[in-house]
Amino acid sequence: MNVGSPGTMIEMSGAIPVPPVPPGNRNNPENGAPNPSTQPPGFPKTELSRVLKERHVNMIAFSTCVGMGLFLQSGKVIFLVGQRLAFVVYLISGLVLWCVAGALGEMTALFPVKGGLFVFPRRFLDAGVGYAAGWMVWFSSVVIIASEVLAVAQLFNFNFPERYLSGFKYPDPDLGWRFAQPKQGDEAGPKSAIWAGASLLIMLAVNCLPVLWYGRLEYVIGIIKMIFVVGLVFFNVVVVVVRLRRRCPLHFDVAQNLTLHKDLPGHEVHYYGGTGRFLALWSSLTTVMFSMIGFEMISITAPENRDLGITETIKMGTRKIVLRITLLYALCTLVASLNVPFRDENLADFTIHSIQGGQHSAFILAAVRNRVRGWPNFFNGFFIFSATSAGVNWLYLSSRILHALAGIEEAWPDYAVISSVRTRLQRTHLGVPYNAISTSWLFGLLGFLSTNSNSSKILGRMAIFSAASTLIVYAVICLSYLEFYNVINRAARGLTQDMHIPPSQPSSTYNRDSAQYPYKSWGQWLKAFIGLGGCSLLVVFNGWQSFVPPFSSPDFVASYVGLAIFAVMAMAYHISLDGWDPRAWKRNVNYDLQHPPPTIVATRERVGRLGEVDIDNAFSRQNANTFGSWIWAWLK
Repeated sequence: MNVGSPGTMIEMSGAIPVPPVPPGNRNNPENGAPNPSTQPPGFPKTELSRVLKERHVNMIAFSTCVGMGLFLQSGKVIFLVGQRLAFVVYLISGLVLWCVAGALGEMTALFPVKGGLFVFPRRFLDAGVGYAAGWMVWFSSVVIIASEVLAVAQLFNFNFPERYLSGFKYPDPDLGWRFAQPKQGDEAGPKSAIWAGASLLIMLAVNCLPVLWYGRLEYVIGIIKMIFVVGLVFFNVVVVVVRLRRRCPLHFDVAQNLTLHKDLPGHEVHYYGGTGRFLALWSSLTTVMFSMIGFEMISITAPENRDLGITETIKMGTRKIVLRITLLYALCTLVASLNVPFRDENLADFTIHSIQGGQHSAFILAAVRNRVRGWPNFFNGFFIFSATSAGVNWLYLSSRILHALAGIEEAWPDYAVISSVRTRLQRTHLGVPYNAISTSWLFGLLGFLSTNSNSSKILGRMAIFSAASTLIVYAVICLSYLEFYNVINRAARGLTQDMHIPPSQPSSTYNRDSAQYPYKSWGQWLKAFIGLGGCSLLVVFNGWQSFVPPFSSPDFVASYVGLAIFAVMAMAYHISLDGWDPRAWKRNVNYDLQHPPPTIVATRERVGRLGEVDIDNAFSRQNANTFGSWIWAWLK
């Protein structure tokens, strides 16, 4: 419920209101959140457990980002733009995500709220926009769960035609997983459903673990994934060296044209020269964006982090995930592309939106074309493992978003049945929101679309819908940060007339130049504008190919239905509150800077900064310890 006038609401999350915490107590592990163990007896538990450590959060976020996107879509990027521009595309995408991540990270570090992806727009932009963003994030994340399941089923259909293998004198006459293939004459067969069902059960089982054990498991999985991705870079570097020793040319070209509708005879459209390169570059940006989304997991885990004021988890996690994903993705794609020509027939994909199986992966093709045995099967197996574990994390993310939404009565229609459902979704057992998990998991059953013969197109359209929907939310986050920036600067100067700040709260808490401010991203005001502009342009023009005759209504819907859903949900809130006349709609904001109380960094030496060194004795043990601690802070 809301208390006060629409312009100055006090935010209530459906749980017991949290009184202001005295300044000396703001660095306790609970950080101002109510402790489940202290809730009144007889009330259902609704709070999450603050048990995750920084290393858990880092690897959960990394594992979320490393799913099917890098392994199955990098080949399409290489095909669209060539080797040289593929590297540039990943750097541009990384720049946009860096700008968005900094905005979300700074707001979350100061206010580690549940569901920050929609709470911050609700507080600083408009309640209707915030709720629309929350439902958009939840819906796109459950679609990603289904797409990861669909990718797993498709990866089991791993098979190379004999003609392709013989063309490169591959040592084995065949390469594929015959045991997993549908029978002759079947379109997809029941086996695809078996793989989809198995991956779904794994996703559910892992998410039902206690949160600490979930974090520990994901820490191990994240390390395995990081080792694999780094190993993938070294593998392709070795292949490059071998090719050079054999005097084989490396592939480092730029695509000179873009062809559309080649899969539709008589409807081919060609774009040449600079126009073709620009359109190919733009088309590949949305593809790359889907493979890189997931860094918002740092914000989602904030309510389950412990000791935020000491470990500086949000700050370090945000910086590390952007650096790791951007550099590793760009390097992986660059070195693999040197070993595969961008016009390889297995990379060629002329459909507007599709994601193909392992035999179309640039990393597997690099091994096959250079006659490396064993590794293609291992790579495909790891891709299945990676997609399944990413689905596990997306289920975690969607369940936490749904649980946070369940704590806000206004985000739901005012019906008795829906209110009962909302109350149940809000409940937790031992800090785990099992009802929210099972509800989000049910939407993963869309993964059984893998039994359809057009599963590659379905998967591609699901991916583009999720990417476009997530980019809408990213743009809203950047816009929220711009207002957040103005609000906390006013609070730092003591201009708090329209804010819910007690007189005992020192204004220095909101000073971005203070040594105790949890996370200051340099130049973030400008970066928020860059992120807003980049995400908005990608959302508006991501489906341009669907307009090229013949018009593709399924691709158009996949590209733009997210915008329609977002607009309808935002307007529905104002219609229910202010009526049907748009002229009567009022901006409903909540400049609440006290729930939870702002985080204050407790340590004098900030995590991630190189401490003081002894200049006179450069090789002292003290300097070694200082340098080692700094390296470990960025590696763990």
